Amino acid sequence: MRPINLSQPVPANIRFYQITQWPVWMLPFRPYFLAAGLLAFSSIGYWLLILTGSATWQLTIPATLWHAHEMLFGFAGVVAVGFLLTAAQTWTGVPSISGKKLMLLTLLWLGARGAFFVSLPAFAQFNLYAVLVLQLAWWLGVIAALANMLLTAKSKNNYQFLVLLAALCTLNIVYLALLIEQNMQFALAIVDTAVLLMTLLIGIVAGRVLPFFTSKGLGLTAQVRTANVDSVLLYMSVFSIAVFFLSQLFFNQLNPGWALAVVAVLHLIRSFYWWDKNVLKVPLLWSLHFSYLALGVGLMLVAVSFYSSVILFKDALHLITISTIGMIILAMMTRVSHGHTGRSLTIPHYMAVAFALVLVAGITRSLLPFVIGPHLAWQLSAGLWLIAFLLFLIHCTPILTQRRVDGRRG
Repeated sequence: MRPINLSQPVPANIRFYQITQWPVWMLPFRPYFLAAGLLAFSSIGYWLLILTGSATWQLTIPATLWHAHEMLFGFAGVVAVGFLLTAAQTWTGVPSISGKKLMLLTLLWLGARGAFFVSLPAFAQFNLYAVLVLQLAWWLGVIAALANMLLTAKSKNNYQFLVLLAALCTLNIVYLALLIEQNMQFALAIVDTAVLLMTLLIGIVAGRVLPFFTSKGLGLTAQVRTANVDSVLLYMSVFSIAVFFLSQLFFNQLNPGWALAVVAVLHLIRSFYWWDKNVLKVPLLWSLHFSYLALGVGLMLVAVSFYSSVILFKDALHLITISTIGMIILAMMTRVSHGHTGRSLTIPHYMAVAFALVLVAGITRSLLPFVIGPHLAWQLSAGLWLIAFLLFLIHCTPILTQRRVDGRRG
């Protein structure tokens, strides 16, 4: 392309074209990981201000339901999509979305975040309707992009991810619709189901990458395979999620505790087989192993909560949402950011500290309320989370916004 004469006015279409060619729009992991880091820091920062009484909550829905939506469907959702749309290019050889399409989808996601705080006096709950429309448009766009890649390559082994994203999209839209209808009890059941669905996605992805990353990172001759456990775990996870969903919304007499306990044991078995003491020397490995271990422990505590008041359901669930979902997201975003920009997998020591802080944040939120009181435990957990994701932003923002170090596109 001919150089632009800066002494002359630049046509708008050329300016827009140049923006879409910035490195941040080259692959989905770049804007989505950056957006996730910013949301993780800003939303929990605001949440901490609310918990300490330094900020007031003005929306018509409870602050806890906004918090749940943003951390699950906003934060975890955008990371899952960023990872899948980037990994699918490797799986299929079909180019992922980039440039203008990626930028427009990112703007939809950003618009949904801000729409929560937009109100029209003449239109009750305008903000929730706006969030619903923007979230739905974003989900449909990213699902269409992933479907195009997988169907073009006939990558049948990965069609399951389309089903999972469609299920998350459905739960997200139903959740928002329930908020509009002021049906808060059902909304909470939906978001809890979505957390369990996210654990299913983590279980599938972990089964693919954790043994591979471990063998590669430690220079092992072979990966540890758990094919039989993997197969049983997949079907048992789907069954347990279905039982939980039915028990929360339709059949109160159903107790999903036993099914969740079986799934927890299967995750713990895989965690045991995949473990190698040498991962403790590699932060990008031990972070993944401990986050996956927290999944098995967290699900077991969730199961126990259905039989005993020793552990509360929401406290147990937060070990999963923070120490599993939050920690595995932080580790995977860091690893992918390095790997897909041509950088080595050596990270600064402060990133290892960030991984540990998220692990401790989950333990603090789930187990310490009985010791130091819920309010203080929540505040400490939020503070640890904020430090961790601030460190991520400091480290990865330059990586995500600059070109690959090897000069290749991506």
